[in-house]
Amino acid sequence: MGSKRKDARRNHQALLEAAAAVFVTSGVEAPVRDIAARAGVGMGTIYRHFPTRADLVIAVYRHQVDACAEAGPVLLASSRTPHAALEQWVDLFVDFLVTKHGLAAALQTDNASFETLHAYFLDRLLPVCTELLDAAVASGEIRSGLEALQLMRGIGNLCIGADSDPGYDARRLVALLVAGLRQPS
Repeated sequence: MGSKRKDARRNHQALLEAAAAVFVTSGVEAPVRDIAARAGVGMGTIYRHFPTRADLVIAVYRHQVDACAEAGPVLLASSRTPHAALEQWVDLFVDFLVTKHGLAAALQTDNASFETLHAYFLDRLLPVCTELLDAAVASGEIRSGLEALQLMRGIGNLCIGADSDPGYDARRLVALLVAGLRQPS
C-alpha cells in the first residue's frame, strides 16, 4: 500500500514540475496534452489529479512558492555569506515572479482563490526573506532598517511588465537593488 501512495505522490510532483515548465514557456493557457507529454503520462492522469485548469494552476503556484520557501534555509546553510544567499534567493524569487504571469488572469474568475493564494505566498515567503535579511544584517554585510515585505514588494514592482517587453531586464535592476543594500565599507 505504501509504495502505491509513494508512486502517486511522485506522479503528482512530476506533473507539477512538468506543468510549471510548460507554463513558463507557453503560459497558463498551454494545452493540457503538452503537460501530459512532458510528464510522460496520459491526459486522464492529469484530470484525475487536477479536474480543472484552475486546480492545476493553483497547485503549480503553491508548488513554486514551496520550492522558493524551501530554498532559503538551504542557501543560507550552503552559501559563502548571508548576502550571497540573499542574492541567490532573490534570483529564485524573480524567476517565480516573472514566470507566474498569467496566473492572476487565470484566477480572476475566482478571486477568492487568488486571495487565498496571495496569503499563502506571504505566509511561506515572508519568514524566509526575513531570515535571509536578518542574517545579512547580523553579519554586517547589509544595512539594517529594510523590512522583508518592503524588499519583496520592491522586487515585485521591478518585475512588472518584464514578460511583455523583451528589452526590459528586471533581473539586472533587481541585482542593482540587492547590491545597493550592502553596507558601505
